[in-house]
Amino acid sequence: MLAKSVTVKRIHHREMNCLALFFPKDREVIDHVKKIPGIKFSATHTCWYIPETPDSLTTIFDTLKGKVWLNYSAVSRIREKKAEIKQSVAEPVFAEPSTAPALVEPVVHNTYEDTRKEALEQMRKKLKLKNYSPSTIKTYTEQFKLFLQFFPESHPQELDEDEILHYMMHLIENKKLSVSAQNQAINAIKFYYEKMLKQDRKVYDLERPLKEKKLPEVLSQEEVMAIFEATGNLKHRTMLMILYASGLRRSELLNLRIGDVDFHRNIVLVRGGKGRKDRHSVMAQSLMPLVEQYLAEYKPKFWLFEGVTGEQYSAGSLQQVLKRAVYKAGIRKNVRLHMLRHSFATHLLESGTSTRYIQVLLGHDSPKTTEIYAQVTRFGLDKVMSPLDHLAITKQLRGDDD
Repeated sequence: MLAKSVTVKRIHHREMNCLALFFPKDREVIDHVKKIPGIKFSATHTCWYIPETPDSLTTIFDTLKGKVWLNYSAVSRIREKKAEIKQSVAEPVFAEPSTAPALVEPVVHNTYEDTRKEALEQMRKKLKLKNYSPSTIKTYTEQFKLFLQFFPESHPQELDEDEILHYMMHLIENKKLSVSAQNQAINAIKFYYEKMLKQDRKVYDLERPLKEKKLPEVLSQEEVMAIFEATGNLKHRTMLMILYASGLRRSELLNLRIGDVDFHRNIVLVRGGKGRKDRHSVMAQSLMPLVEQYLAEYKPKFWLFEGVTGEQYSAGSLQQVLKRAVYKAGIRKNVRLHMLRHSFATHLLESGTSTRYIQVLLGHDSPKTTEIYAQVTRFGLDKVMSPLDHLAITKQLRGDDD
């Protein structure tokens, strides 16, 4: 049986030259390495190291003698000491000293980059096979690529909870990533280790950051109408009005095909919404003539809304359409496309629509997600009088000059 291998390299760490030990994560090897006097672990370089002195190399060999194979080819000036240490490192713990093969200095190949590329490609294929959306595939692979680049001298299979936790602290303390971005990184890492390597609960216990409990930002009905009136282009107005009329996400609107609008039943088919689930949503009957006018004038071929050359209309262009309309309407809020969806749900709730129906129309899995709109409705608040109004009615307020 072959002995376990440790590679010795030079690194510059904490403003000093050090000898670093790299090896696949193995509890038995770690126990041996910890016995080296002055040894420390570097989370930055993901290795064990000691300051380089004239005796440090000998110290490493003396401690690991007969325990592991040492690959010292990456250390310069090693040939000066090879005669002195060759005998001591030729005795692996798994073989009799008399039968141990002669130590052949291996050729060191830079396989880490190739391994990272292979892991990313395997991850991309797995995500695609599991029918994840293109945006999710892009997010997961980009986040996992950054994770692997943080440990340039390690194979993905060698990294464990300690390294993952250190990386997450790096994202929080150094990169100052948002809660959403932190969760994206966790999801990407979990997918690789739990779904691909089948390492059950590999990072299951990794604490997720608490999400900020922000209320959805909503437009008033008057503001929504002002945006529509400020949108002169027929196609642009139709797109914005469908977003609000049906409560669609931006991607759901852009993925609509010509036949997805049912003019007889006043509904719209949403294909592959969040979670890759199809659903139906309501379509405003008053909007149907505008949609018919748009179809007759623009004659789209496949997508309901197409770009100049017939490709799917871009999300960035749609956001610019809204931005121009908001500016022209004189609205000072930072309006985003998703606010039309929030406004759809809130205005339905204010008109007395059951949260269960709204949940179905929005495609929410949990009713708790839909219930948040109850916190931003005016429903019932018109019956509550501010104490200042009550004071103004019962007693005449004095002016500053009185």
